[in-house]
Parts: sequence; structure tokens; C-alpha cells
Amino acid sequence: MVINVDIQFLGAAKMVTGSNYLITTDNHKILVDCGMFQGNEEKEKMNYMDFPYDVTDIDYLILTHAHIDHSGRIPKLVREGFRGKIVCTKPTADLCEIMLLDSAKIQESDAQWENKKRLRTGQDFVEPLYTIDDARESLKYFDPYFYDQKINLNEEISIRFKDAGHILGSAIVEMWAYEGGEVTKVVFSGDLGMPGRPIIKDLEFIDSADYLVIESTYGNTNHEPFKDSTEKLIEIINRTALRGGSVIIPSFAVGRTQELIYELNKYYEYTPDIEEYMRIPIYIDSPMAVNATEVFQKNSSSFNYEARELILKGDNPFAFSNLRYIRTQEESMSLNKSSYPKVIISSSGMATAGRVRHHLKHNLWNPDNSLVFVGYQAQGSLGRILLDGASKVKLLGEEIDVQLEIYDLEGFSGHADQKTLLKWIDRFKIKPKKIFVVHGEEDQSETLAHLIEDKFNIETIVPNMRDKFNISKDDIELKKGINIEPILLQQDIENELENVYRQFGALVGRSGMLYKDKIIEKNYDELKNKLIDLQHELMDLNILLSK
Repeated sequence: MVINVDIQFLGAAKMVTGSNYLITTDNHKILVDCGMFQGNEEKEKMNYMDFPYDVTDIDYLILTHAHIDHSGRIPKLVREGFRGKIVCTKPTADLCEIMLLDSAKIQESDAQWENKKRLRTGQDFVEPLYTIDDARESLKYFDPYFYDQKINLNEEISIRFKDAGHILGSAIVEMWAYEGGEVTKVVFSGDLGMPGRPIIKDLEFIDSADYLVIESTYGNTNHEPFKDSTEKLIEIINRTALRGGSVIIPSFAVGRTQELIYELNKYYEYTPDIEEYMRIPIYIDSPMAVNATEVFQKNSSSFNYEARELILKGDNPFAFSNLRYIRTQEESMSLNKSSYPKVIISSSGMATAGRVRHHLKHNLWNPDNSLVFVGYQAQGSLGRILLDGASKVKLLGEEIDVQLEIYDLEGFSGHADQKTLLKWIDRFKIKPKKIFVVHGEEDQSETLAHLIEDKFNIETIVPNMRDKFNISKDDIELKKGINIEPILLQQDIENELENVYRQFGALVGRSGMLYKDKIIEKNYDELKNKLIDLQHELMDLNILLSK
């Protein structure tokens, strides 16, 4: 029996934004991602178009991660009738709670601004893409899971999340479609990260797939080492400060900002003999970034080894003496009224919206200042325009001269480069028989596709928007999993229990603060309940084995 599965590409096809893929079986319809189109005005208009499917027919939305180009149209989807489950990792659900509300606030503000202009010209008013109430309503449908849990969506489809190493909670999606004893496996890479990055764990490798949908943001580019970009950033900050200037860093509020804070913490906390006057103020001027940093701290169990060890030693990597978090608009405005050297890290990362545009307006004209890009700049965005060498730009109704120094530190990119993408494919033990290359501008996607075909002899397709493909199992043999030796399973569980005990020991060893401040007393019931849950689960296993 042939499995009947269609996959249709409704976003991020020969472009980087608007990720949205429709999976159709005989009985179910499932979306992977529902992202916002970002960049120039033409792309952003696509957000207002009708969805090319009946949203009431969608059973599940599988969300790879929280970035707006993957999640940003979820409130619109719910407003128009989606009532299924939004399946994602727990950190992704936590981050979406702040990101979607922030996005809704921007939608309402943009509509209000546009309607003020339309009132003067007698034009009809526009409605926001969605409202804050729509965003809040959409949060009710989130259904979070952890990495490695096998999730049976229905009788036809199962999925599992693996760590994509892109941002906190980012996931690779393994999807199995079953029918009549046959199985087809489709893997969605989501956005893959670079290995060896701060805070988050490295991307995981996948053993097998029949079909692969892979991102290609940097399909024809290799990044400089992260360490080199970090050192360059410190040099830029110090050099700019010595000449009396400030450094403006447009940064994605989720992921990139936290990495920058982490690296600056390591520099200012652990570099000996820094002169006090060189500890210039570092301002995080983005309410969403501040909230996202708090979400990161709540999900520290997902951090990599180095970050967890710092925390166990008592170092909060998101706090140091010259770091300041800015929340209010008044505080933000005051930054541009003072001339002392400073670093302002502010969203949005492509300078398309948010407070960073105000900081650029007040700083682009001054040759003493520096502008540092630390992430991808989409075609048509203000960031790309500045990187391409514009001498003047229009900002908030004014034309501004561009006189400051501009840097592009690609080593900070959260996306896997060409070398990493190819290595990730190479690690498949059972290679996919067909690969779809998405989430990249056309030159990036085409370059990667040709390399994949030459290196692995796998048919590779760069789909156009709305292309649909019918995929089937054919004669590909697929192992359903890897058998784990019982002794290895036992050792793995023992190691995890030992880690828990070690972490508790580290807390107790922190100068007795747990007892002094009655932290244990305050959290006793919650901790005890979790331990009781674990005891019951172990007892259930004992009973099961004794039958």
C-alpha cells in the first residue's frame, strides 16, 4: 500500500521569511510553521493575503521555533478559525507568549499610524493584521513538549523534536506517516544553528529520512569563527569608546541579544585589569529582549554545559556591573540625549521596526559612532540597505546622512553556514532520497542544491511558492529506530539522576543561602511534589515489571 502524502510550500520558498508548509494525508492536514513575511513592502503585504487553505481544516500546527518569521501569523490563523493544537517545545511556547504579544502591539501601532495619515486624505481606515486580544487567544492552543518525546498526533502521523541549536527551544522535526504497515519519514530542519555557540546546545544529527526539507539561509556562505567575531566586537566597542562614540547594535530580541549579553559578561567579569573607565555602559533597549532574557533564565535546564556550570558556580550570565536593562520609552529616549560612550543593543535585528530606528536616527550622522550588524539582513530591510552602502536613508520622516562606521560580524549568525549544512546532511546514516531546499534567497538555495546533488547524488529541489509535491515510501527501507542496549539505558538514567543530585548539592553549597533566605522552605511543596511524581513513576515501572 502506497502512503499518500502531499507537501506544499507556502512560504520561505526562494526567500528567507514566511515559513509555512502544508502536509496533507488522506485524513488530516498539518502545518509546519506559520511565519510572517518580513523585508520590503511587497513581502510584508503578503501577510494580509488569505491563507491558501481552509484554516478550519488544519488539525495541527507544528512550530519549529519562536522567531517571528516562523510564528508571526499564528494569531491571524487563530482569528480566522484554526482550533487545532500548536505543538512545539516548552521554551518555544514560553518565548511565543512574549513575541506574539509584542508583534500584535506593533500591528496595532502600525495600523494606528497609517490611519492617522488616511484620516487627512479621506481614505478608508485599515485594520491591524491582528490585535493583542488575538495574540492572547492564540496562546490557548499551544501544546508544549520536550525534546526526544515521541508525540502521536493521530493514527497517521507521529513526530519528535530534536535540538536544532538555533535559539532556545528551536527544533528539528522528525515526522513519520503510517499506513497499512508502511512508514514514510519526513524531516524538517527548521533553522539550524552553528555549533560551539554560547548558552544553547549544539544542533543534533538525524539518522535517517525518506525526505528532507532543509533551510539554506547561508547556502553559499561560510562564517568566520564565533570567537573571531566576539574579539572583533570587543575591539570595535573599545575603539569607538576611546574616540568618544557609541556603538549601536540592531539585534534580534530572542537568541542573539542573549548571546551578546553572555559574551560581554565573560569579557567584563573574567578579563583582568580592565580600566574602570573602559567598562562603558551596555544598554539592552528592547522590552521584548528583557522579557526574553527572563524566559531564558527560566529555561536554564536547556543550556549547554558551559552555561550551566557558570550558573552552578553562582554567576548569572545575564547580569554584570555595567549592564543596564531599559524598559520604558522615557528611559530609551534619554539615551539619545546624552553624549557619553555607550553600547545600545536594541531590536529589531534588521532595523525594520522598534526602538533601534530611533537610535539610528540619532547616531547614523556621527562619524565617531559605530553600527554593528550581528545577524542576517533580508533584502529590502533597512539593515541590508545600510550594509549595501547607502549614503543617506529616510528614517521616521527625516533624511539622515550615514557617516558612522559600519561592521558586519557574520560569525554571530545563528544560522548554519554552508559547511555546517553539508556536514549535517552527511551525518544521515540513511540518506533522504529527495531534498527540498527552502528558507534562503534564490542564489543561496540554488548554490546549496547543486552542492548537495554533486556531493551526495541526491535529487534536490528548490521549490517555488505554492509548489506541491506528492511523496510516497516507494522502495526505500527505513529502520524505525535504534535499539538501545539495556545497560546503556540504565547508565543514561543513572547519569541524569546524578546530575540532578549534583545540581542540588551546588545549590546547598552556595553559602547556605537556601536555608538563610528560606528559599527551600518557600519552594518545599513544589520540589517535594516533583519528587513524589518521580517516585510514583518508578513504582509503576516496578509493578509493570513484576507482572
